[in-house]
Amino acid sequence: MVPGACIMIHPAVGDKNRVRGGTLLITARIIIGLGAVTGLIGVAVGAFGAHALRASLDAHMLSVYHTGVQYHLVHALALVLTGILMHLAGPSPWLTAAALAFALGIVVFSGSLYLLAVSDQRWFGAITPIGGIAFICGWAALALAMLRWPA
Repeated sequence: MVPGACIMIHPAVGDKNRVRGGTLLITARIIIGLGAVTGLIGVAVGAFGAHALRASLDAHMLSVYHTGVQYHLVHALALVLTGILMHLAGPSPWLTAAALAFALGIVVFSGSLYLLAVSDQRWFGAITPIGGIAFICGWAALALAMLRWPA
């Protein structure tokens, strides 16, 4: 790993092992771990939808749920990729922004689709685009990080 390959952000709440001088260290290891955990959750949620929900959801709501799973898994891999790039390139505010946007997108976009499908509360669909915007911002931040990639 590149020495000092971490990004500093100001935490709302942090633990003593991760905070130095009031600054939270976001390392490549944390981002890759987050990607792995969200991937694990995505596979579990997908399996739950394929087996447990198939009988209780209509075809449209099952499709909505499936869309949430697809975006969840793609962006879990995007988190892993972002962490690997941070490991290779060292500190980058754009890579950190990409990782945070991908994580937010998974929670808001996929989470709202999961809730919409299982609850049939239509208002969850109104917040889904916020997660989509987070995904778009994540990909834009990743592109900017690559424009600034060390030579």
